[in-house]
Amino acid sequence: MKYFINHTPKILSIKFNLIITFLFILWVSPSGVEASDFKAISRQNVAQIIITSEKNNKYIGENENPTIVYHNTIISSKNVEVPRVAILLPLSGKYKKLGQSMLNAAQLALFHFAGKNFELLPLDTKGTINGARVAGATAIREGAELILGPVFNTAVKAIESITSQSGITVLAFSSDYTVAGNNIFTMGFLPSEQVRRIVKFSIERGIRRFALIAPNNNYGQVVYNALRSTVNLYGATLTSEVLYDTNTKNFSPIIRGLANFDMRQRMLTQEKSQLLNQNNNAAKKALLALNGVQTIGELPFDALLIADGGERLRSIAALLPHYDLDPKKVKMLGTGQWDTGGLGSEPALLGGWFSSPSSKGRREFVIRYENIYGETPHRLATLAYDATALAAVFAQSNKDDRQINSLAKTQFFRDMNITSPRGFLGLDGIFRFSKKGYVERGLSVFEIKMRGIKLISPAPQNFFSQDKG
Repeated sequence: MKYFINHTPKILSIKFNLIITFLFILWVSPSGVEASDFKAISRQNVAQIIITSEKNNKYIGENENPTIVYHNTIISSKNVEVPRVAILLPLSGKYKKLGQSMLNAAQLALFHFAGKNFELLPLDTKGTINGARVAGATAIREGAELILGPVFNTAVKAIESITSQSGITVLAFSSDYTVAGNNIFTMGFLPSEQVRRIVKFSIERGIRRFALIAPNNNYGQVVYNALRSTVNLYGATLTSEVLYDTNTKNFSPIIRGLANFDMRQRMLTQEKSQLLNQNNNAAKKALLALNGVQTIGELPFDALLIADGGERLRSIAALLPHYDLDPKKVKMLGTGQWDTGGLGSEPALLGGWFSSPSSKGRREFVIRYENIYGETPHRLATLAYDATALAAVFAQSNKDDRQINSLAKTQFFRDMNITSPRGFLGLDGIFRFSKKGYVERGLSVFEIKMRGIKLISPAPQNFFSQDKG
């Protein structure tokens, strides 16, 4: 079964109303951010989406899709063609909640940006390689001129042979830059960018020696390579690194070893023994000063990059004070995985820095999403919003030059300058695509505070300033 989200502003809601007052993407010029014909405005759309099936136009059962509705009506006029975009998401299976959240976001962008006629074709990858392959083939067969998604790197690889043969452009949601190229562009948040931003920021503030804790997987390897290359570029040093198994439950041996805890404890024991043997007032004062001290001796690093999030990050953070890794002496650093909230409850992370996309646009989006859907969107939902908005904007560009006739099919995305060096402004700040296919983003630096996070270094407003810096 296939579905279309057919955007027709005249249709009114009988399922639920979408009240939207937010419009976002801007073109970014080399000299600054400037709005083109698609400038930020405030307007209200009340739209209807009807749940239908392809064959008999009956309502779909709750087991198929409980909330959103897709209308499969294709514009029937012989003189009108409609830009058709496929979005490949895991709408069933293990990751269906993620897929639904991203589809909801795409739907919001559809009503913000799409013209009078615009079709979005949601296809279920089922969170599997084969499901992605089938969805990709369906997108091509149904005449999609642009594909948004899929999410996971394995799914992107699964559709590559299909999309490359057709020459269709893919805006994938993966954060794995290795799947980019061959007309596939990745929109995910690249950890390598985040590492370079936070390390450069730290070096500019006098930190020269770095250590790393990261999972031993593709993500951790990317972080490690980015950290090593960045410190070498700026004349700093990577003194220690630990890549742990992702199944690790007990981080004590890892933290203990990284902190040289046993050696530093032995140094403390030896120092106390020597002071006791001296038996004078100065020695007694020095011995008294060591009361409550766990270790002595300098650590071989000034900053520790913890490239993880969630429960593993919290488990690691809880052990840092136990092994005398004092955040007052060692600056704790993180990637975008720290951008989850609630880390202020971890004393070892207070004052820590991490890099992540700008949060202003995302905050506004979250509020509107929650008002409409009654739940918080998945962190990746902004990718679907920005990709859909970008597709809608490109579909409307140069529309006056398109002449429809019986012999030629309109190519709505023929003039899509996806690699424009000016870039774009989305919910997560400025972004652009390299010729190699991976995304480049302007990133902010935040500090962990007890009651949240504090912006301490804003993201650049345009790529001219970022390139110059």
